[in-house]
This record gives sequence, C-alpha cells and structure tokens, in this order.
Amino acid sequence: LKEKTEDLKRERQLAEDLLHQMLPKSVAKQLRKCQKVEAESYDQVTIFFSDIVGFTSIAASCTPLQVVEMLNNLYVCFDSRIESYDVYKVETIGDAYMVASGLPERNGTKHADEIAKMSLDLVAAVRQVAIPHMPMGRLQLRAGIHTGPCVAGVVGYKMPRYCLFGDTVNTASRMESTSLPQKIHISSATYDALLTDDAYEIEPRGEIEVKGKGKMKTYWLLGNKNYSVQN
Repeated sequence: LKEKTEDLKRERQLAEDLLHQMLPKSVAKQLRKCQKVEAESYDQVTIFFSDIVGFTSIAASCTPLQVVEMLNNLYVCFDSRIESYDVYKVETIGDAYMVASGLPERNGTKHADEIAKMSLDLVAAVRQVAIPHMPMGRLQLRAGIHTGPCVAGVVGYKMPRYCLFGDTVNTASRMESTSLPQKIHISSATYDALLTDDAYEIEPRGEIEVKGKGKMKTYWLLGNKNYSVQN
C-alpha cells in the first residue's frame, strides 16, 4: 500500500508539473478546484515577440519532419534560456515566440529589464540552432518589445489557454514585424522603462510608419553594459 501511495504521488506530481508548464500555477490551482478564473488587469508589463527570418521559404525546402525537428530544437533552446529570467512564456504560434514579464506575478518595475536581458540572450542563442537540411545555415531572429498595460485571463473550456489582451500586445507584435534580422526593436515606452538603470546600449531608429499606429519613434536594443550574454 505504501509503494502504491508513493507511485500515485509521483504520477500526481508529474501531472501537476505538466499542467504548470501549460498554465500559470495560480490559474491551474483555481481550475483544479473548479473555480472560475477571473481576468486580471496589469498596469505595466513588457511583452516580447520574435519570429524566424525567412521561415516560410526555409520550411518550404524541408520535409515536415525536418520542420518539426528544427522548431523543437529552437524552442528547447529558448525554453532552457528563459528559465534564467523572471518571465512567463505565453505561447508559440508556428515560428513565433511570445514571452511576457510582470505577469501573472507582478514584479514591480523589473519587467522591462528582465525581457531586455532575455531578448539579448535569445538573439545570441538562435545562431546555435542548426537547420536540419542546411548544415552550414543558421537561423536568424527578428524581435520586438513593447511596455504597457494589458489584461490577462483564461479562455476556452477544452484546452484552456492563458491569453493576453490589449493594445500593448498588438504594439509588441508590430515592433517585431517591423524589426530586422538579428535586431531587437523596442518602442519608446520600453526605451523609457530601460533608461532608469542606464545599463543598456540603445540606438535611435527614428520615426517609422507602423500599421494601425501611424508614426512611432522607436529604438534598437544593442546590448547591456553590465551583462555578458552567455553563448
């Protein structure tokens, strides 16, 4: 009976660990108790989006198995890197990778700094990920970051997902789509949030036209003066 109880505890722990990889712990706890998960507003969070440069053409020249292998290698690499930072991986959509800081657990004013350090790490790390059918080729990342308010909540009953809503999400996505290969494109709101530490090397990009937003003053995040990217 003691052995069976221990086995049951291990199985339960495995199931909980898997659930916590898919949903925040606080959300999973409420769902297990059959409680309704209330949506929550956050005054300030920082959101990161990235995707792979030329992914469509790379995928077109791969077998389906190679596409899955390549993305799995990429996400395993990224997932292991982001554990060093106070961030929450929201989701992956194809080759797009979305991470936020400041939610579901608030971290004061640290969110921009955490995402900035993480983004520099990921841009360096992506160069290590090989393309299965192109041994000499290396993937390139296009990244974007924005800081602002958002709402977070669980949607759906079957396979419930923790989703973020609001203009901050849209703007972060626009920062990514208007970025360049191996560049981290940040909004003026993120720039202002990073100025407090004076720890970053940032270069003005100038004003650019952003779909749905008009002209925006944006910047390139180049590096951190006090932080050496592991590579």
